[in-house]
Amino acid sequence: MTVRFPPGFLWGTATAAHQVEGSNLASDFWSLEHTPGTGFKEPSGDACDQWHRYREDVALLAALGFGAYRFSIEWARIEPEEGRFSVAVLDHYRRVLAACHEHGLVPFVTYHHFTSPRWVTADGGMTDERTADRFARFCERATAHLGDLIGVACTINEPNTPILVSHTLGLDGKGLEAFSGDGVAEAARRCGVARERFQPFLFADAARTRDVLLLAHRKGRDAIKAARRRDFPVGVTLSMQDDQAVPGGEARRDRMRDELYGGFLEAAREDDFVGVQTYTRKRWGKDGGLANEDGVPTLVMGYEFWPEALEATIRYAAREARVPIHVTENGIGTDDDAQRIEYVRRALVGVGRCLADGIDVRSYFYWSLLDNFEWLFGYEPRFGLVDVDRKTQLRTPKPSAHWLGKIARANALEA
Repeated sequence: MTVRFPPGFLWGTATAAHQVEGSNLASDFWSLEHTPGTGFKEPSGDACDQWHRYREDVALLAALGFGAYRFSIEWARIEPEEGRFSVAVLDHYRRVLAACHEHGLVPFVTYHHFTSPRWVTADGGMTDERTADRFARFCERATAHLGDLIGVACTINEPNTPILVSHTLGLDGKGLEAFSGDGVAEAARRCGVARERFQPFLFADAARTRDVLLLAHRKGRDAIKAARRRDFPVGVTLSMQDDQAVPGGEARRDRMRDELYGGFLEAAREDDFVGVQTYTRKRWGKDGGLANEDGVPTLVMGYEFWPEALEATIRYAAREARVPIHVTENGIGTDDDAQRIEYVRRALVGVGRCLADGIDVRSYFYWSLLDNFEWLFGYEPRFGLVDVDRKTQLRTPKPSAHWLGKIARANALEA
């Protein structure tokens, strides 16, 4: 059986600035990584040094056969202090965008991918409505400088992640501070602010962030569209799991779906697309989330090997948002590259079934291009299609990179 994808379907890989660029000194996460007790396994350090090596990475991505690159621009670098924008950094991102065009890649730009400037987080972060206006100002300024080179734009990466992580881990709407002891309080002290004002993404009170992040998305989207010098689609990406109900758990599952995605999918109806980012499933019983099922392989991040989750989330997002779908993240952290290929193959077969049923799916972005910094987990999870030597920064494509690149060239999967 051959799964054929429509003309113009985008094949790419994804990264995030903080996870690959290195030395993001003005960001809130840099502070957290270097504060004992916040739960980080290790600091990001030089990461993959993509700040200096972006040309190499863009050229490699194109040579492998991909046609698009999803990456983020770092707010903390562009506006390290409130109201002080760095033209030099904006020019750097212009060069990254230009490199994409030189190699025939569509640049898919994310404006916020988890990290914020330290000054934002130290003044309420995503729990303070003023952050939505500050983010919109950043979007306007960045778009005015870069918009003529952007192919597709995402305002915020996974604004529902704080609430999703909180509920899937049974934290009842609280943030990851539940796992970090006094570390976040110490990070706040080092920034010279009270703990209640220091509200980093993921560690903030998740229930309080939801409305601010929705507002920030809407204001950011409007600012991007007002500032762009040429037309390009603008949307938001969501972290989505295949929420499954065991008998008796249907009402709980539906209630959790509404809480985890409802407001964001409703907001996406005003966007040009919604990005679906899926890695696994979550089972729900009548009393709450259930543990991993016996007999199902578990991955290094602690969740199940369940590639069919992508098809389920595409169908749910398309039904609820009623806009085109981009698969902006899907992948697997593993040291077994054959397992990676099997995961992606099965996920793509599911994308093919969605397309066959008339769902407007426009892309597939594998997470991630490189073995990079994976937040609290450090460098242990290896999601990349490309191995990165931690000492030399040498890039070595894995067999999965060539396998998926061949599919991208053919725009078809021999399944």
